[in-house]
Amino acid sequence: MIENLRERLQWTRRVASPWQDDRTRGITGGRFDELLERWANGYDWGMHERRIAGFPWVTAQAGDTELRVIHQRAANPDAPVVALLHGWPDSVLRFERVLPLLADLHVVVPALPGFPFAAPLTAPGMSVNRIAEIVADALDRLGYSRYTVSGGDVGGTVAEILAAQHPNRLAALHLTNVAPLRALTADRAKLAPDAIAYLDRSAQWFRTEGGYIAEQSTRPNTLAVALGDSPAGLAAWIIEKLESWSDDAAFTNDELLTWVSAYWVTGTIGTSFATYAEPAALPGRIDTPTVLSVFPRDIKPEPRSYAEAFLNIREYVEHSAGGHFSAWEQPAAYVADLRRALALGC
Repeated sequence: MIENLRERLQWTRRVASPWQDDRTRGITGGRFDELLERWANGYDWGMHERRIAGFPWVTAQAGDTELRVIHQRAANPDAPVVALLHGWPDSVLRFERVLPLLADLHVVVPALPGFPFAAPLTAPGMSVNRIAEIVADALDRLGYSRYTVSGGDVGGTVAEILAAQHPNRLAALHLTNVAPLRALTADRAKLAPDAIAYLDRSAQWFRTEGGYIAEQSTRPNTLAVALGDSPAGLAAWIIEKLESWSDDAAFTNDELLTWVSAYWVTGTIGTSFATYAEPAALPGRIDTPTVLSVFPRDIKPEPRSYAEAFLNIREYVEHSAGGHFSAWEQPAAYVADLRRALALGC
């Protein structure tokens, strides 16, 4: 697999663009060349693969689906339980830096179906609603009947659905964003002025930055071929998001390449589009006590009034640094907010 990757990278056809140096048009030519050169010559996937394989992986049967999860147990059998749910375009690696900070808890980090390190996804229907049921079943199989759920992006949407479907199981929620689809159905007549202004900003973001969502949700087959057969194309598609949605220098070159390699070696870029392409049904307002962490470089940070229209916000915590991948970028701040949620659920 790795030799094939290096050979493909050597044969990458550089494509001319009038905007090679304009970061607002995507990854720049010079930056792209730098990363591809490192990926083809010197980057050691095997070292990272061995580290990832060393996580405490288990497989939980959830109905007819096998869910692979990192299951880090605390020494105290009665310790609180947290489930950490990642998003796109990342994987369980989003939470690698917080795991050492949560040694006193039972921690479950599912590789969400369709994403890197998950069991192969071969059939349609893997919506966020179905994923929520799979995660709930897996946690039950692992022996956990009460837990706090933390996540953002796709994982945050799954967490909201979990809270609505299983209110007696969820002690609390810790989120880094409100489910993005709520913006499509929000009743402006019931929102505060700053929440309405947020919806306008969000709509502008979708027009200028959300083209990837339109393609992944409407033509996943076409895009899967383009990215699944070209490591250069895959890298351009993912790294643009990793860099533009996070603080400057949030990732080293090798860290970026590891997150991209996770998709390449598992062949999951196409199946990771399932949560965009499959229809979702969002719940109404959720009563579960919630901590919302707001990081300034995230793509669409919500004001408190908007979040309170859908969630029982007990604490709204604004941070001075960090972006969309906050558990990776600011692990100590992320964990502090997660512990705020744990305290709410006690």
